[in-house]
Amino acid sequence: MEKIRNEAVFKSLCDWCVEKEPKLERVIREYDYPPFWHRDPDFPTLVLTILEQQVSLAAAKAAYNKLVKRIQKVTPENLLQLSDEELRDCYFSRQKIQYTRILAGEILNGNLDLDEINKLPEKEIRKRLLKLKGIGHWTVDMYVIMSLHFSDIFPSGDLATIKAVYELNLVEPDSTKEEIVNYMKRLSPYRSVATYILWHAYIEKRKLVLE
Repeated sequence: MEKIRNEAVFKSLCDWCVEKEPKLERVIREYDYPPFWHRDPDFPTLVLTILEQQVSLAAAKAAYNKLVKRIQKVTPENLLQLSDEELRDCYFSRQKIQYTRILAGEILNGNLDLDEINKLPEKEIRKRLLKLKGIGHWTVDMYVIMSLHFSDIFPSGDLATIKAVYELNLVEPDSTKEEIVNYMKRLSPYRSVATYILWHAYIEKRKLVLE
């Protein structure tokens, strides 16, 4: 699977998606092109993404900011120095304390080298990360789309993405998730770009502010 090299390429691929699915055109017409969102492919990003699981982005960001305030630099070493109580004070749930500790420990003991993993094909990255408790397909999808910019990922477990599909009338209102996944195949090999357009539509419709 190829990667999206830069913003200029990204915008040209947005145009490609619009040609494949004209219903996406009104998103760009109304809101302009989506930002080429990027997160560094590293430990802090994975911690933030774990915090984002099943909560609002605002709640996750508040917890992450509290962590940064506490330890300054988000590293495996610094995170593991905090007690469970200190992590709870940073709004970490019991499960997310466990998940982030496991991630930090795997990096420190050498079982997980993100610099090495980031160079692998998407399927191998997914295989490696899914071995960690607390990291499922949604977390991997966010990482390989926004941090590594693989071009052909559709995060079927992302509720905002699915909601935007319905709101743009890309499928029938009673379509199942499986039918949506099948529908999105028409936008392969650039489903990640289509996903950015869907996110953009969801965010702009609700006037959400992303830090």
